[in-house]
Amino acid sequence: MSSPVDYTLAEASAAIAKRRLSPVEYLDALRERFDALEPSLNTTILPLWDSAREDAKKAQRRIARSGPRSPIDGLPVGLKDIIDLAGHPTTCHSRHLLDNVKSADAAVVTTLRAAGAVFPAKLATHEFAIGGPAFDLPFPPARNPWNRAHHPGGSSSGSGSSVGAGLLPAALGTDTGGSVRHPASHCGIVGMKATYGLVSRRGVFPLAFTLDHVGPMTKDVASNAMLLGIMAGHDPEDPGSAVRRPENYARHLKKGLKGLTIGFVRHFHETDQPATEEVTAALETAAKLLAKEGAKVKTVTLPPLNEFAGVNRAIMMGESAAIHGHWLRTAPEGYSNLTRKRLAPGLFVRAEDYVQAQRRRRELIAAVEQTLSGVDLLLTASSMDPACRIDDPDAVELTYPRQARTPFNVTGHPAMTLMCGLSKAEGLPLALQLVGRYFDEATVYRAAAAYERAAPWKAMRPAP
Repeated sequence: MSSPVDYTLAEASAAIAKRRLSPVEYLDALRERFDALEPSLNTTILPLWDSAREDAKKAQRRIARSGPRSPIDGLPVGLKDIIDLAGHPTTCHSRHLLDNVKSADAAVVTTLRAAGAVFPAKLATHEFAIGGPAFDLPFPPARNPWNRAHHPGGSSSGSGSSVGAGLLPAALGTDTGGSVRHPASHCGIVGMKATYGLVSRRGVFPLAFTLDHVGPMTKDVASNAMLLGIMAGHDPEDPGSAVRRPENYARHLKKGLKGLTIGFVRHFHETDQPATEEVTAALETAAKLLAKEGAKVKTVTLPPLNEFAGVNRAIMMGESAAIHGHWLRTAPEGYSNLTRKRLAPGLFVRAEDYVQAQRRRRELIAAVEQTLSGVDLLLTASSMDPACRIDDPDAVELTYPRQARTPFNVTGHPAMTLMCGLSKAEGLPLALQLVGRYFDEATVYRAAAAYERAAPWKAMRPAP
């Protein structure tokens, strides 16, 4: 490789363990790329490279004495700016919280810090993880590293763009209706929304209590599995946390696909929300490649996308109103126009609607569970279109319903997106989604790693 900046998180981890690379050397190379590219990408709300370098120096001395304390010792991880980092503001990309300096780390940050991670940036997001991309806020919206005129996906937009551009090897995002997987799809990286409750959300500003997840975003599958293994674990102070020990999610990465049955949910992109021809073709090509690598691929059916979307919307709107109701009534001018437009309907969700949505949610979960009882994984679309222009508000608005990520926030199953092609007109990433059984992230990673090895997309990166 020409420069340390080209390493994935897993590759940098291995190089540091073998003393071929130092944490400071790696961070300095990334900072040089950040300084060159960030002005055109707007990935970062608060750069913290100097303090991260001091922490990298400490890790470097520690590693010299006794070796790495974990696979990510001394390595940088970016944080979506709804995740608390002690001593720094969590702004949520909003005027409302510009002075919201936190006294403690989010639980997931505490866990990563204990493993030796360093934190060089608080990253751009849609305002409160829902209102964006917006141009009437104190910070500009992040842009797509493959084409700056295009949307990077949201709401973990800065996380997706920074990793996609190679400014950082990994970042954390959050996912309530697809907000880790959407920017991962549009920025050509790997995004994982693990089983609901596997990763603590304490210290993360909520959007919808029963739908929110925190997830890793990386350049490759191996790095993603490595990072999730450190992030995961029960937190008794998060009421949604699962009583589950973290595992070695990378244990099956080299096992291949033989013996696995994958259910292809074609109707999501063929009839429910018809995808573009090139997205459909990319998914069919991916299915054939998975079969060639040894999986049995068969068509399966789930409830229609619009049922999942309706349930997600009723629950998210009701729960977000419980969080934002006071500001919406007393200080609506503090929000961007787009955020206010998206949050305000929550004030009119009736208790009856919310309860009925939760009841229907249980039925949708049962339907997905029934299908997963006959297959090991599901294959679905992620976005039905490549990334649109960021300055086309009508196209951006269509981005959010034209996707198949929301069902698995409703059900809580683990779901990952990774690149499966490039659009012909603009050369923008296309993505597939793999969905697993509860707490079977290892099998999702196994299939994703096999696909990644067989497909050409991992080596493809945007031009600087």
